[in-house]
Amino acid sequence: MHAATTSPAVGVPSEFAFDLQDFELVRTLLKQHTGISLSESKRGMVYSRLARRLRATGQRNFRDYLNGLRQGTAEWEQFVNALTTNLTYFYRESHHFETLATLLRTRAKPGTKLRVWCSAASTGEEPWTIALTAAEVFGSLTPPVEILATDLDTGVLATARKATYNAETVSKVPEALVRRYFIREASGDFTVRPELRSLVTFKQQNLLDANWQAKGPFDAIFCRNVLIYFDRDTQLQIVSRFAPMLAPGGSLFVGHSENFAHGQRALRLTGRTVYVRDDA
Repeated sequence: MHAATTSPAVGVPSEFAFDLQDFELVRTLLKQHTGISLSESKRGMVYSRLARRLRATGQRNFRDYLNGLRQGTAEWEQFVNALTTNLTYFYRESHHFETLATLLRTRAKPGTKLRVWCSAASTGEEPWTIALTAAEVFGSLTPPVEILATDLDTGVLATARKATYNAETVSKVPEALVRRYFIREASGDFTVRPELRSLVTFKQQNLLDANWQAKGPFDAIFCRNVLIYFDRDTQLQIVSRFAPMLAPGGSLFVGHSENFAHGQRALRLTGRTVYVRDDA
């Protein structure tokens, strides 16, 4: 048993010593390699999440653990995954899916597939809500839509691919749509129907990578409630990269607290946190 020490983050006895230098090293590593900026208020969260990694790896202190991290290793991936916030649920900011439904109806053309990129897919609720929306618009389990779902966190992508959720999670979905688009398992969990699962391709993607696996043009790009973790310059850089990947008239959907009406000219605000690329 490790001797209890006082964590400056919370002021109560803690299993591992965690000082300001440790926290600053975490912030630097995460910023350099993912672009994510951690505020001072996240110190307690960082301790809690990384203490699990120390236990799992048998490390006795944060300094040794952090100094031993090497990008590209399995533990580096666990480090990033542990610090990635993944709050999501079906039909989050539901007005976006009403807007998406209108966009899909408007842009549908015989013989062509509409393309949507969900760039922060997390555990899958967002891309599956996009798939449900498309199925409803076209009245089909196989609508003419291709969905690319990416995320930095490989752990949440595994959950998203599985497409199985407990009853509490699925309770956000209207009951009629649950009956139509999910299969109830013997365990009581619900799995997205295979026809809809075939619409979505999952890939690991860091939005700070120089080269994105995602290739446009897309009719819609979702990047909601993730840009808030970057500084303003990085936010605008990412938005400026999204713009040319949208087809003319395509839309970028961002989170309720994210505003890019100023600082860039490629996209025009058209509704509640929806930006459009005007026709070329």
